[in-house]
Amino acid sequence: MDEAEIRAELVKLLPRLRQFALALTGSRADGDDLVQDALERALKRLDQWRVGTRLDSWLFRIAQNAWIDQVRSRRSRGRIVTEDPDADAPGIDGAAAMTASLTLSKALRVLASLPEEQRVVVALVQIDGYSYREASEILGVPEGTVTSRLSRARAALMAQVLGEDAP
Repeated sequence: MDEAEIRAELVKLLPRLRQFALALTGSRADGDDLVQDALERALKRLDQWRVGTRLDSWLFRIAQNAWIDQVRSRRSRGRIVTEDPDADAPGIDGAAAMTASLTLSKALRVLASLPEEQRVVVALVQIDGYSYREASEILGVPEGTVTSRLSRARAALMAQVLGEDAP
């Protein structure tokens, strides 16, 4: 695969990368910044990607590492800013739509409050649709670790968003 083909495949991955970044950051603006940072890093390191390996796994790992770097940088500077992920969303009419919007907003806040290791697994499996095996390969952890992190994250989401205990 030549560089032009790799770049075309990266473009196809943008919507999924953006979802992943939103799940990691909890903010559309920060998510978009993370996507840009991850793509810059990927394009500078195209020579490090090997044919036969999954381009999406490689790119998501770059994004995750970029996010870790950003969080560390913010902590060292003593400022972490969180935004309402729905701040730029259009208005919604109707009681049912409002309830759904409030539930989604609460779910995003709870997701953002989860430990990063759980947030990443939720983003990969629940949001982006990766299998447990694929998520374990992307994260470089055993499949059982993905399962336990996802279980803890789901329980926390259900408890805090819906007020339910995990089954």
